[in-house]
Amino acid sequence: MPLISPASQSHQRHAMKAHEILGKNDLRNSVYQLRDVVRDSWLRSIGFQADSRSNEHTVLADGDLQQLRSDSPIRLILPVFDRLLLEPAKDAGLILAVGDHAGRLLWVKGESQVLRQAESMAFVPGADWSERTVGTSAPGTALATGEGVQVSGAEHFNEIAHTWSCSAVPIRAPGTGEVIGVVDLTGGEEAVAPYSLALLKAAVAAAESELRWQQERQERTEPPAARRSIFAAPNRRARGDDDSLLRLMPATGPVAVRGAKQLELSTRHAELLTLLSWHPRGLTGEELVDLLHVNPDAADLGTLRAELVRLRKALSGFDDSLVPLSRPYRLARVPRSDAREVLKAIESGDLDAALAHYGGPVLERSSAPGIEAIRVEVFAALRQAMLQDGNEEQLLQFLQTPETSGDEELLSTTLQVLPARSPHRALIVASLERLEANG
Repeated sequence: MPLISPASQSHQRHAMKAHEILGKNDLRNSVYQLRDVVRDSWLRSIGFQADSRSNEHTVLADGDLQQLRSDSPIRLILPVFDRLLLEPAKDAGLILAVGDHAGRLLWVKGESQVLRQAESMAFVPGADWSERTVGTSAPGTALATGEGVQVSGAEHFNEIAHTWSCSAVPIRAPGTGEVIGVVDLTGGEEAVAPYSLALLKAAVAAAESELRWQQERQERTEPPAARRSIFAAPNRRARGDDDSLLRLMPATGPVAVRGAKQLELSTRHAELLTLLSWHPRGLTGEELVDLLHVNPDAADLGTLRAELVRLRKALSGFDDSLVPLSRPYRLARVPRSDAREVLKAIESGDLDAALAHYGGPVLERSSAPGIEAIRVEVFAALRQAMLQDGNEEQLLQFLQTPETSGDEELLSTTLQVLPARSPHRALIVASLERLEANG
């Protein structure tokens, strides 16, 4: 642990001078006044990418990021870092970042304002912060050295990070000591305070102890033939086997279902998930307000943001892919839903499956304009498919739904399809006569 902060004026003055000399291609003299760990990292960085200016191109797509997260053993100890580091980080205006063994940031958490500022240097989930990509930084250099590292301001090799400071500590697998990831605190000078590195080391020790306990428990409870290393990627399943399913049409209210677990959703939370699933490219806050409110001019973005925070908390630990992402608001992947299954079945020509999935109007209690449009879309698609291709049994089943009451075209089509001796003909004729009399 340095006796003088890396953010001190002397260290920063030497680092700025090193950048000036490096700009003149004087590699030997540019690094001699830097701290040892920074000097060694600069020499490696010079060999990697002396003229790099941005790492925005390295950011993974959401689907690829979700895959890396699920494959990483760090997913098992993320709650330890959240519990020990997230609140202290927020209180100090810092960002908590957790990356994999290659320097790829998997989780980046903190106050929204600080996170937005960090986006300017692509310090976001899915970005590559290894030395090979961005040069000297606490996450990348901690992985390169296998030790806790602090880097501040101009000590960063890449100028995109010159207004930031960071401390990072590698995470090791119990038993083998293999580096499996890194945990980092990034922000202002508080990030390189002496207690920051001590706090990180304590959190990493607790996390590694948790990994060791999980490994030992597995060895005690599972027979060798069935045992899989906790550091192995999960078995790949076909999409849908373990995904959440949104049930948007039951009369009892919307729910999210995952395996044996169910999560009841408020109408507003179900509206948000439905709208985001129907618009996979994402929606701005203003667009969401327009889709949610009959009178959007009377609504405000602050209320929407608060509701999204509550939704994220409700979904935390249930299914990460359902937790809304920001800028724009979107989901990591489009979830399955009974409403989507109706449309998919219609597209494939399986009207029996479409009827089986159809449980009534989509979010019947919602008056949101965007939901009403989806409700109309699903019912209209099913109705048109029945009119065009429905057989006797399918049409009769569809007519049992309350939404088809008084639908003269459906009744007439069903009457044409029914055999001459069908016992249902009399009821259909009576319904048509009643409509004609009331018309």
